[in-house]
Amino acid sequence: MSAPSGSGELTDVRPEVSPPVDLGERRRFADRDPLLAWVFLLPSVGYIVALVAIPFFLAIAFSFSDVTAGDPSFDWAGLRNYQNIFDDPVFWRSLRNTIVFTVVSMALIVVLGKVLANILVADFRGKWLVRFLVLLPWTTPVALSTIAWLWLLDSVFSPIDWVLRELGVIDANMYWLGKPDLAIGSVILVHVWRLVPLAAVIMMAGLIAIPKDVQEAASVDGAGFWRRMFEITIPLTMPIIAVAALFGAILTFTDMAVVYVLTRGGPTNSTQVLASWAFFRGIEGGDVGQGAAIALFLFPLLLAAAIAILRAVRRMDIS
Repeated sequence: MSAPSGSGELTDVRPEVSPPVDLGERRRFADRDPLLAWVFLLPSVGYIVALVAIPFFLAIAFSFSDVTAGDPSFDWAGLRNYQNIFDDPVFWRSLRNTIVFTVVSMALIVVLGKVLANILVADFRGKWLVRFLVLLPWTTPVALSTIAWLWLLDSVFSPIDWVLRELGVIDANMYWLGKPDLAIGSVILVHVWRLVPLAAVIMMAGLIAIPKDVQEAASVDGAGFWRRMFEITIPLTMPIIAVAALFGAILTFTDMAVVYVLTRGGPTNSTQVLASWAFFRGIEGGDVGQGAAIALFLFPLLLAAAIAILRAVRRMDIS
């Protein structure tokens, strides 16, 4: 369509039509999978760098320095902090307690988690209530649940002692947190109570993944419950059980909240673990260098345990 111009000539005022867009050259952002992968990974990478990598390298630097709470200036101290902690008997007791707590807790977590996993996959009336009660310890904040255990194990008003006295099992209070052996058992008990639900959920996923025709074929062949358990269920779920054991080991090995709330390492440092001793030395004691050295000692031990368990899982998958 044309319109007269000022000079009397006709001017074409039709809108210009843009050329077709070549989608091969101008791909949309949502179609760029490699770029999207990096964009989605950036928050996780930032989280790991900010809360794991930077503190880790700072701990390495502090362990070779004489940094304290009163003097934050960095002065090279060499291996002095490591020599001091190796000469500290509390450090070796904390190391032994850490290993004992982890091994015993992991064994109990695996066994009780397997039992609870069988209960969780069973079909019975009221199973939703049972599942809620089983998962409750894991969903409760660790500080809150440990404070509840602190009251349950109280030396004077313990309801556990009251029940045992009424049943005639004991004559006087047990002083669960006042005697070294009972305090160690109490710490292990709380660790197991907290982590068994997580292990049960992980193993439940493995039980659900077992093909039903395998179980049915074994039942038809006359295999009983225990034979199916040890010849079918456990071998097929062994990699999942190993993963649950790994999670239990990591969470027990690095935890200090239970010890800090229940016993604060007492009595006489009998329940001290590496994580709590690093906190007491580095934060409450003000010796940041020694606290960092103790905390770093956790890393090679935990790395070795994780590698051993993961290699075992890999061999199970291959076989």
